[in-house]
Amino acid sequence: MTQLLRVQNFNVSSDGIGAGEGQSLDRPFGTVDRPERLFAWAGATASWPNRTDPGGSRGLDDYFTRDYAHNIGAEIMGRHKFGPQRGPWRDHEWRGWWGDEPPFHTPVFVLTHHERPSFTLSDTTFHFVGGDPATVLRQAREAAHGKDVRLGGGVTTIRQFLDADLVDTLHVAVSPVALGTGLRLWDSPDDLLDRFHHEAVPSPSGVTHHLFWRR
Repeated sequence: MTQLLRVQNFNVSSDGIGAGEGQSLDRPFGTVDRPERLFAWAGATASWPNRTDPGGSRGLDDYFTRDYAHNIGAEIMGRHKFGPQRGPWRDHEWRGWWGDEPPFHTPVFVLTHHERPSFTLSDTTFHFVGGDPATVLRQAREAAHGKDVRLGGGVTTIRQFLDADLVDTLHVAVSPVALGTGLRLWDSPDDLLDRFHHEAVPSPSGVTHHLFWRR
């Protein structure tokens, strides 16, 4: 059975920016003004996992939110998605942005030039790995036990795996807001058309869902 490497529900602005620069403990998305504008569409759905009140939207946005974990057996993420530290780990007390119940529920492989011991929170084990994208993907696929692997971001990590021609499918949600500067996934969705089929599906929320699958 083929194990896909999938980018899911990745959020960018209308000018292709997924995060600002200058990330810190207080600003996980860097200098982006009101970063919640990029993913508000998912938070408004009935299937948003952190919803505390009844209701929420149904339809296309809800489908993508609900489908996020379907057939995912492992995740790969960049170190800056895991936390704001740079360089060698000064200590091992930082265990991610998500508290004691991370939302992944699978093994997670964190790309870093400075490895540290693995640890487990709830049903998520974080592994800190070096190596090229193909090597890390092999590790993640082994841990996924036949299921697909999600490439969680951030922008730099997705670009690395795209450049290595390892990504099978992408779902990118483009919000109708321009940010101007920051870490850019693309200049245009057309940048990927040499390797991927593409369909753009607008949502009533104002977000456009861009779907890519390998040619």
